[in-house]
Amino acid sequence: MQLECVTRSFGQGADLMVIERIPMWSCASCGESYFTAHTMHEIERIKALRKSVAKSRSVPVAQFEAAAA
Repeated sequence: MQLECVTRSFGQGADLMVIERIPMWSCASCGESYFTAHTMHEIERIKALRKSVAKSRSVPVAQFEAAAA
């Protein structure tokens, strides 16, 4: 198992929030990955306090358009 930091998004539209540098354990052999209980609690805390802990950034957003087969 090795520790890496990842970025995850939560919600959508006006409620979209991105959390960066989340510690995640992953196995290079099988590809399994997980967040610890402590990390999950911290993610929930950040989401609950989003207005006081998050900084607004402008982010480009694109939609995936499937090509006609």
